[in-house]
Amino acid sequence: MINISEVIETNKMIEHENLDVRTITMGINLLDCADGNLDVLCQNIYYKITRLAKDLVQTGENISKEFGIPIVNKRISITPISLVGSSACQTPDDYVAIATTLDKCAKELNVNFLGGYSAVVSKGMTASDELLIRSIPKALAQTERICSSVNVGSTKTGINMDAVRLMGDIVCQTAQLTKERDSLGCAKLVVLCNAPDDNPFMAGAFHGVSEADAVINVGVSGPGVVKYALQQLQNADFELLCETIKRTAFKITRVGQLVAQEASRRLGVPFGIIDLSLAPTPAIGDSVADIIKEIGVEQAGAPGTTAALALLNDQVKKGGVMASSYVGGLSGAFIPVSEDQGMIDAVECGALSIEKLEAMTCVCSVGLDMIAIPGDTRPETIAGIIADEAAIGMVNQKTTAVRIIPVIGKTVGQSVEFGGLLGHAPIMPVNSFSCERFVNRKGRIPAPIHSFKN
Repeated sequence: MINISEVIETNKMIEHENLDVRTITMGINLLDCADGNLDVLCQNIYYKITRLAKDLVQTGENISKEFGIPIVNKRISITPISLVGSSACQTPDDYVAIATTLDKCAKELNVNFLGGYSAVVSKGMTASDELLIRSIPKALAQTERICSSVNVGSTKTGINMDAVRLMGDIVCQTAQLTKERDSLGCAKLVVLCNAPDDNPFMAGAFHGVSEADAVINVGVSGPGVVKYALQQLQNADFELLCETIKRTAFKITRVGQLVAQEASRRLGVPFGIIDLSLAPTPAIGDSVADIIKEIGVEQAGAPGTTAALALLNDQVKKGGVMASSYVGGLSGAFIPVSEDQGMIDAVECGALSIEKLEAMTCVCSVGLDMIAIPGDTRPETIAGIIADEAAIGMVNQKTTAVRIIPVIGKTVGQSVEFGGLLGHAPIMPVNSFSCERFVNRKGRIPAPIHSFKN
């Protein structure tokens, strides 16, 4: 049982160490909204989302006030829209109409983001999947709160290289259509491998087909809390270091458990999972890179960084699992460059490159995240980067992702300001050698041998 004393114990974490509940996310199944008429489909979607989520924001604010716990975002995730719109949508513009409806819902409900403008194409693309994917640039250019994701591979199916190549073009088109806002559309678009069904974190959130009609998922974050705990250890051995991270993660997760149970009870929606992810913010001291430095590496990217991150990720998960029976999503450590001041500092001083970030993604929770690159980067190069990350996820049986932003009109040595939680980022150099012949081959990269476990 969770009691108020556990919340009181975390007051210091909240007031001085940037502990927050990053998001309450309501997942909503839209499969029963499907209709062959686009107007009817959009009406069904609007009525279901606004009916189920009408009290989401107010409930989150009430819980935050009553327990003194900052709840930064209230979000909605929905069934991948390529499944919902398959009967009604005949063109990419039909899908854009659905995106506009979803954005209208998000604004009326005052949620920060709505995720699920998505397709799962890890083995092949239906005609509906391809239409949705081709609509993404225009949809993200014409909406404000919609997030989009495409799952292009899995350990069980391999990597759909046709989808990977297409996504290289889609990322570039999205950058071009949102160039007046520093290609901000790409910050709301992520390409995944092994996407989980129950992820509350944007931009990769969607409501999986294995989920209940509606669920409440909570994402908790506390890099500053972990950093503070490690500052007290200095030269302690690895055993004490690991125990401290586990204990801290346990306490953070208990806060999330309390919020999730309260939100579930008040909204009358089943509790899904707690996602304990050390997701940084641009705030000073709220940085995964700073935790790596506390572990003993001079700067993120230096030798030892990958090992330190592996240790951190594993201990966070172990502590979280002890605190809740329903830990899921992407739990672990995130390394988004633009959202982590320590990562930004590491890039600017030359310690951290895209190649080192790729190595780090082998042991953390996601992948190459919120990385700004030159606006003239070729679509084939972006497809190659996506393929590399998908291969890491496929072979290691983990979720990986690419959220990369070719900022039109900017090049290495410049920086871009996105604002809010999205932060700012230096433009990072990209390997200039070509992978065009590789990514233009048709078909799939087969699943690895260890995927055959039936």
